[in-house]
Amino acid sequence: MSELNRKLLKRLASLCRIHCTEDDEERLLNDLGKILDYVELLHEVDTDGVDPCNHVISDMVNCMRADVPGDVTPRDVFMRNAPDKVGGMVRVPSVIKKSS
Repeated sequence: MSELNRKLLKRLASLCRIHCTEDDEERLLNDLGKILDYVELLHEVDTDGVDPCNHVISDMVNCMRADVPGDVTPRDVFMRNAPDKVGGMVRVPSVIKKSS
């Protein structure tokens, strides 16, 4: 792994399109260094015989309600809430401009 230094940090900031002050750079170098040290520490954990998992909770089921059609709001009730309408339809601002 490459050493984390100010030159690499400036390259990462450029790629991320972020501006860092000198104070930001110092703090980021310190924080990122701690994160990378922790990741290195995780490499020492013995994972022999441990199967990889895609999801921690393997017996999880969908807890949302069933998607079934229900009562439909009558058009006149729905249209009462529309701020602008024309010909029984809701009028919305134009999103495509005609070119001349």
